[in-house]
Amino acid sequence: MVDFLSQLNALTVFLLITAAGFLFLLASFLLGDLFDMLGHDAGGDAHDMGILDTRVISIFATAFGGCGALGTWLGVGVVLSSVLGLVGGIALGAIIFFFGQTLYRQQASSSISAHSLVGRIAEVVVAIHPNSVGKISCRVGEERVEKLARSRENVEINAGAFVLIEEVAKEMVIVSFDEEVAKLYLPPNS
Repeated sequence: MVDFLSQLNALTVFLLITAAGFLFLLASFLLGDLFDMLGHDAGGDAHDMGILDTRVISIFATAFGGCGALGTWLGVGVVLSSVLGLVGGIALGAIIFFFGQTLYRQQASSSISAHSLVGRIAEVVVAIHPNSVGKISCRVGEERVEKLARSRENVEINAGAFVLIEEVAKEMVIVSFDEEVAKLYLPPNS
């Protein structure tokens, strides 16, 4: 083992670091954040990307090894190659970190609870047949929510009709059709 270590040169060490970082990156790509899988909080909550996220660390290691190997190959020396690797690792790690933060901030949240739909008007998008389930669509603020729906009166309600959401039953809503409500939401000239 000591013989093996004495034969390693700086280029080989940097290439091994690059390979290890890439394998770590590949594992985190396939398995998700490895620290989260192990139950450790690594610098961010479950809905955020922290600086110690496995993807950031693996990009840092891969860039560090790659830039260090490049510096060694160009003949700038081990210390300067290590500095070059550190700068490259930090730069690429920071890019991945800030890119990840941007993506996480843009994710939609399901902040609308099903119970907040009660009392709202929705449009039937898939007809509701007696003793069967259809689908409704309802806009809450900027979000469009679609839910499976069943008729309270057990009557057929055609697609395009407007209904009142009366209650939530597990993953579906119970709706009722009211002619007066439907007239309020019909477009002019209908």
